[in-house]
Amino acid sequence: MPATYLLVITTCPDNASAKRIASALVEPKAAACVQLIPQIESVYVWEDEVCHSSEVALHIKCIAKNYDAIQQIVIQQHPYEVPELIAMPITQGLPNYLKWIEETSQS
Repeated sequence: MPATYLLVITTCPDNASAKRIASALVEPKAAACVQLIPQIESVYVWEDEVCHSSEVALHIKCIAKNYDAIQQIVIQQHPYEVPELIAMPITQGLPNYLKWIEETSQS
């Protein structure tokens, strides 16, 4: 059985772009909640170079059927050429919280 709820993760280079994307996800009810976690340090390889970047992490809580809409919004709004976008199934959670995710992220 496919997951009903997802935790989707992305990162942004700054707080302004993170807030813009979070609002673009929550306002149309593609996501129930987006948490912004400032000042994470990312180490990665891009164009054959090891990079160190200060970023803002976004934790996006949503219903699984909204993933495609979330992906489209992130791609349209994100300043990175290839943004991180990873979805993980939520297999357990407080029933009332999961119900809230479902009620809040349906248009």
